[in-house]
Amino acid sequence: MQEAKSANRDSAGVRVMGPSAAGAAAFDLDHYLKERAALVERALAAGVAASEGPAGRLLEAMRYSLMAGGKRLRPVLALASCEAVGGTVEAAMDLACAIEMIHTYSLVHDDLPCMDDDDLRRGRPTNHKVYGEAIATLAGDALLTDAFKVLARSSAARRMLPAQALLDSIAELADAAGSDGMVGGQVIDLLGEGRSMDLGELEHLHSRKTGALFVAAVCGGARLGGATPSQLAALREYAQALGLAFQVIDDLLDVEASTEAVGKRTNKDQARGKATYPSLLGIERSRELARELIGTAQAALTAFDHRADPLRMLAAFAVERKL
Repeated sequence: MQEAKSANRDSAGVRVMGPSAAGAAAFDLDHYLKERAALVERALAAGVAASEGPAGRLLEAMRYSLMAGGKRLRPVLALASCEAVGGTVEAAMDLACAIEMIHTYSLVHDDLPCMDDDDLRRGRPTNHKVYGEAIATLAGDALLTDAFKVLARSSAARRMLPAQALLDSIAELADAAGSDGMVGGQVIDLLGEGRSMDLGELEHLHSRKTGALFVAAVCGGARLGGATPSQLAALREYAQALGLAFQVIDDLLDVEASTEAVGKRTNKDQARGKATYPSLLGIERSRELARELIGTAQAALTAFDHRADPLRMLAAFAVERKL
């Protein structure tokens, strides 16, 4: 019997295929990613506008990295999580922008000579190579700080939800970005150069450096969509597994991919004496681990209906596009 299909349009006007009672329908992930990424980029461009005033050079440096393209995976995850629990794109858009601003700040600072000393990012010279170390540092500072302004002033979230949901999302994002999250993870990473780590230490490092922002995106988006406590718990499990899987693949890319393919310098982890999943587990076992983690992520979505299909497909995309 042929599978029946149903379709609807969400608040952003994007056609999303969902399963009817007769069975699951196809989901066009590529279309979904492009549509959602375009929505995020329009909001980012409006939120960090060019200026001819005294801060013009700073804003130019901020936009140079912020508008450099990419899949916008983290903000799209925030939007998809909001939709998965019945919320709208509008309710989570300011959170999505804040997350991308924080992610971009972390890349600008990671590339600095005092950190990873990279000269290429997404196929272009890194921020400090174009604007100098001082402006690049300040551009990162401004992106981080302005991200919280964007989220705190989120008129859509204030209109649609109790203030506590927005406050909780702000606090969780701060945890993900600060000493308990990315910054703390980066310190562990720096201090770990040249020494061995076991698998538990490596997982702890990356749950903070990489995974925390995935969790903030997914749980924040869901919270702003009106998620129940049980939905939030399931989505947290999803995001934790996805974040670690993403890092495993990043480690594999550093070993196997070319600079041209990934748009940044490769083979740098080994050169700096960093512990990675391939160095601890080998390449084949690292691939297996990534797939196992994606299985865990997708299993966490069992209780969700077709509105979580983007999350299911994004989990597979995060790994399979790189393996």
